Amino acid sequence: MNTVSVPFAEIRRQPPPDGEGSLQVQLDPNMKIGNAKVFAVYGKGGIGKSTTSSNLSAAFSKLGKRVLQIGCDPKHDSTFTLTKKLMPTVIDVLESVDFHSEELRIEDFVYEGYNGVMCVEAGGPPAGTGCGGYVVGQTVKLLKEHHLLDETDVVIFDVLGDVVCGGFAAPLQHAERALIVAANDFDSIFAMNRIVQAIGAKAKNYKVRLGGVIANRSQETDQIDKFAARVGLNRLAHFPDLDVIRRSRLKKSTLFEMEDSPELRAVQEEYLRLAASLWAGTEPLAPESLKDREIFDLLGFD
Repeated sequence: MNTVSVPFAEIRRQPPPDGEGSLQVQLDPNMKIGNAKVFAVYGKGGIGKSTTSSNLSAAFSKLGKRVLQIGCDPKHDSTFTLTKKLMPTVIDVLESVDFHSEELRIEDFVYEGYNGVMCVEAGGPPAGTGCGGYVVGQTVKLLKEHHLLDETDVVIFDVLGDVVCGGFAAPLQHAERALIVAANDFDSIFAMNRIVQAIGAKAKNYKVRLGGVIANRSQETDQIDKFAARVGLNRLAHFPDLDVIRRSRLKKSTLFEMEDSPELRAVQEEYLRLAASLWAGTEPLAPESLKDREIFDLLGFD
């Protein structure tokens, strides 16, 4: 087997078992996250993954868990409702010390947010110049070097858009469960189907399994439920399209900091219920993705 070494990863040149005809970024065994429960959140771009991830992190912290959220997007906006600011990325701070990681302190790239949630923005390479998998590897390496993962109960990777290339699938090598955020519409469900394929590929070589789908920004869930029933997914939670959620982003706040109202309490309780069920452990799912034409025929109304 011919291999090419790159930092913290190895690209296999033979047709790999976890991606027909593709090149897969392989996890360095030394970079495994310890005993924390690790979740990777995926979904169509703009569907509310960062809102979902941040409020889920807050909910875990409300349950007394020590939480670390890692944003995996060059926009580095995953955690700003937790920290109230845009944090520098791991790549930014590494570049500032000419990539001599030994010169960095924890406070250079890890910030404490709402209710003690620890926040990291991994960032990403400039467009068209690198691989997101390398950035994830650098971030986990730094966290391990500084022993930040030793005392963490929950790690949440908030992953860029619906990209499912080997690099942006890298968090799946660390995660125990992958979660998909989707709205009750064709485009979101089409993206979800692609993500199901990616997770299925990684599950052949890694422990990651699908935990289920989180319905977001939708009053109804009939199309999501139709797709889930067809492929073998579970719906874990439902967050409707409420103005208080939109306003929480504008206020740079989690939903647990917003002015109290009956509809807000219902959403908070749903996040707490979701966090408790994920902590207790969800059934490992192995759904079968559909062909594009099958999705087209399945969804919609007669």
